[in-house]
Amino acid sequence: MKFLFDLFPVILFFAAFKAFDIFVATAVAIAATLLQICWIWLRHRQVEKMMWINLTVIILFGGATLIFQDELFIKWKPSVLYWLFAGILWGALFFPGKNLIRVMLEKQITLPDSAWQKLNLSWIVFFAFMGCVNLYIAFNFSIDIWVNFKLFGSTGLMLVFVISQLLTIRKYLDTMTPATVDSRIAETPTLRRDGIDDYTRKD
Repeated sequence: MKFLFDLFPVILFFAAFKAFDIFVATAVAIAATLLQICWIWLRHRQVEKMMWINLTVIILFGGATLIFQDELFIKWKPSVLYWLFAGILWGALFFPGKNLIRVMLEKQITLPDSAWQKLNLSWIVFFAFMGCVNLYIAFNFSIDIWVNFKLFGSTGLMLVFVISQLLTIRKYLDTMTPATVDSRIAETPTLRRDGIDDYTRKD
């Protein structure tokens, strides 16, 4: 259910595009993202920074699409968002102890420093790659194919990447003793949205 909730704006964007056009779909995506954040705030009284970034980007680029009636802006939106995420992860490395992937996940899993560095670098490269792929699809294929890619293609690539990362760190998780796992669970009193999943929502 959480996976579908994260995809909520993208699913509505896709449905609105198929039923109407790119401009109606853009307005629906903006409204859906606002509604999603309001729901999270009402339930948890806290919204993650990445979601605020996503909202800001879609309002700017989606708003420009509606104002100028130009689909070019909304096509750029996913790439800008991906590159912002990559830039944030990369820029944080210039500050001591600011491997953001580690900051978000170290309460749940234990990895050596080298593994945290590789995991962080993998996400930086992946986000940079996704930004380029989005532009390639957007400007070399029809808008219908691009909209299909937004829902099915990028989601599929994200799932494949996340699974590959889980397989990569699995050897470290397998070495954790039951006592270590129990202690990690005890240190996490409530289920939170922190983790790799923060980076899997669609624009």
